[in-house]
Amino acid sequence: MQKAKKYDWKDSNMALFGSDTDKKVKKTSAESEPAWQGAGQEVGTKVWRIVKFQVTEWPEDQIGEFYSGDSYIVLKTYKEEESDELKYDVHFWIGKYSTQDEYGTAAYKTVELDTFLDDKPIQHREVQGHESALFKSYFETMKLLKGGADTGFNRVLPEAYTPRMMHVKKLSARTISCTEVGMKKGNLKSGDVFIIDNGTKIYQWNGSSCTHDEKFKAATEITKMKESRKATVSTIEEDACSPRHPAIMLLKDGESKEKVDVEGERKMFEISEEDGDMSMEEIASDDDLSKDKLQSGNVYIINTGSHVFCWVGGEASIDERKNGLPYACNYINKTETPWLPITVVAEGKENQKFKDSF
Repeated sequence: MQKAKKYDWKDSNMALFGSDTDKKVKKTSAESEPAWQGAGQEVGTKVWRIVKFQVTEWPEDQIGEFYSGDSYIVLKTYKEEESDELKYDVHFWIGKYSTQDEYGTAAYKTVELDTFLDDKPIQHREVQGHESALFKSYFETMKLLKGGADTGFNRVLPEAYTPRMMHVKKLSARTISCTEVGMKKGNLKSGDVFIIDNGTKIYQWNGSSCTHDEKFKAATEITKMKESRKATVSTIEEDACSPRHPAIMLLKDGESKEKVDVEGERKMFEISEEDGDMSMEEIASDDDLSKDKLQSGNVYIINTGSHVFCWVGGEASIDERKNGLPYACNYINKTETPWLPITVVAEGKENQKFKDSF
């Protein structure tokens, strides 16, 4: 089996958490963050990007776009049927090449936003390329771009463009991804659509078994590209495409780097400060994972192999509650599956995905 890829950000020790500064964070501190003003007051999706330790609002017309060199915070505000109560899910998203400072700040500020909203949100951690189904469901199109967001703000003349290729793939009935990939012939897949962008010339390459939705989404993205420059567009059908076609000649030889999904370890850990010091102890593994081991006075980290949950007991101390997420991050970052999604769930408010894990 191929060894799982390790990410640069996983070595972060989340030093901001558990420090004296963290323990002193109160709602008054959260309320002093300008970015949170008005957050969570109405149904919808809000996104912020971390810029030099600061939380900056992401433009509404770019919601769903993420750059691999950045970290983001996403707040989903919603109401359940037959209820006027606002509910929340807050995620911090880590780009593949996001710095430790950005990652740590995004995580820290996620907890602060949770405090601002009176601890009502369910907290999640997402890693680029391994996002949870819940996170992806927020966006009609999820666009993953190389570089940092500042790169996208610099307008470049079409003739000076560096060629790039976008992979358009239907993920679910409601979500289509548009991901920047390497300019390699091996990256072309018959089941999907690709946009080969050469600045003044844009090609839409339709795989022989792609869907109508993927074709339509690619055409929509190309229309957006043309709004900022003069470019001509050609549509190519795989079955009628010559190896000498100008679009194909832009691509290098080489095979696709297939992502290998590795199943995580199934383990359960108990976080407790009963002895005066915060400790994390493994209490179960594999088939021994059981909800019966959860006690209201503590916090638990449960790795199901595909998702990590931080279960917070109703009688857990403040320090135990506040340190649950960083403990989960530090733990999973040292495993062979550092990309697994993390979700914090409170006792009595467990979601169905958590319940189905046992």
